[in-house]
Amino acid sequence: MTLEILTSDALSPLRHGFFTRRGGASSGVFAGLNCGEGSSDQCEVVAINRGRVAGAMGVPGDHLITVNQVHSTDVAVIATPPDIRPRADAVVTDQPGLALAVLTADCQPVLFADIQAGVIGAAHAGWRGALNGILEATLAAMEGLGADRSNTAAVIGPTISQRAYEVGPEFMDSFLAEDAGNARFFAQGTGDRVQFDLPGFSLARMRAAGIGHALWTRHCTYSDPQRFFSYRRSVHEGAADYGRLISAIRL
Repeated sequence: MTLEILTSDALSPLRHGFFTRRGGASSGVFAGLNCGEGSSDQCEVVAINRGRVAGAMGVPGDHLITVNQVHSTDVAVIATPPDIRPRADAVVTDQPGLALAVLTADCQPVLFADIQAGVIGAAHAGWRGALNGILEATLAAMEGLGADRSNTAAVIGPTISQRAYEVGPEFMDSFLAEDAGNARFFAQGTGDRVQFDLPGFSLARMRAAGIGHALWTRHCTYSDPQRFFSYRRSVHEGAADYGRLISAIRL
């Protein structure tokens, strides 16, 4: 099966893509393009999958740059392929020939580009990272390389949608403590549960930060098991582990 790569006109003509699980070598609960080296999948198979992604991005394997994601607001600025994977949740560069990538399985993969300045970025933004400012930190790091946020586009790829993201009242309280206006990103669920609009929240944060253009591809990871891995779905199904999707961009 060939790779399935979702793209956005907002990032054209740069080579980029939100890769679905289709076209990979993994099997079982990881069936397809599992690119998570932290999963319990076979290391050799994950390496094959990542090699296919590097090939699709037109770069050698060591030029597909990922980070050690820890739900932080740290951004790695990359000029050459690092010997040790940076501990961060976003990565930016102004160097042609490097493909920046993040791994997700319900959290948001966000790809950034100021095409005019020749600066790109990729961020992993779960609820904690989005609330704490990883998206704004990515824009600031891109500006450090000469980007202009008003000329920058950001695209949120496949992530968990509001209808599938039910949380408890204490979760909502964390957002209301920062800004009472964040109530607009929550809908009533069952009983005391509420449903959180993660991409809606993130789009609002980026627009408030002055980004030129931001959008979500409107693909829900939880609701489409044939195309996407989902941590939450794996928990609900009692699966032993789950695959990780990859999203990448290069100059």
